[in-house]
Amino acid sequence: MVLVLMGCGSAVFAGSMAGTVGAGVGTVGVALAFGLSVVAMAYAIGGISGCHINPAITLGVFLTSRMNGKDAGMYMIFQVIGAIIGSAILFALVSTGAHDGPTATGDGEMLQAFIAEAVFTFIFVLVVLGSTDPKKGAGNLAGLAIGLTLVLVHIVCIPITGTSVNPARSIAPALFQGGEA
Repeated sequence: MVLVLMGCGSAVFAGSMAGTVGAGVGTVGVALAFGLSVVAMAYAIGGISGCHINPAITLGVFLTSRMNGKDAGMYMIFQVIGAIIGSAILFALVSTGAHDGPTATGDGEMLQAFIAEAVFTFIFVLVVLGSTDPKKGAGNLAGLAIGLTLVLVHIVCIPITGTSVNPARSIAPALFQGGEA
């Protein structure tokens, strides 16, 4: 879900559109979004599933006898289901608001902004919780995983809402900006 949402989402919302914040991230930004998605999920779910988010990788692991057929088949089914969920969220974001202005909230597209902030905050919190888990977390690399995930979230979400994923970050500037913020 995260790989499709973030990787494809970066192409849809921040890829190369003129007029968006940052004027598009281009090929390198989209590539970074896919790579950062893997980094984020490696730290968030690596201790649970080995971060199997690609059926081709799972097939390779199965063919080298490092996973049994039943597990490989179930992983691949749920990887495709996750990709469908990521695509559905991306579809909901695209269909509920514009993505040709500076931010969705600036255009008054509140449903799109709500979906984006809720989903991207969930992903950010998932990585924080997974990478700081005392038993299966990232240890001394947790900060790196968390910081890189925040970069990823911003690559995709800035063109939609300007990105918050942090209530304190939104409340404090809004006190000075007023109702528009």
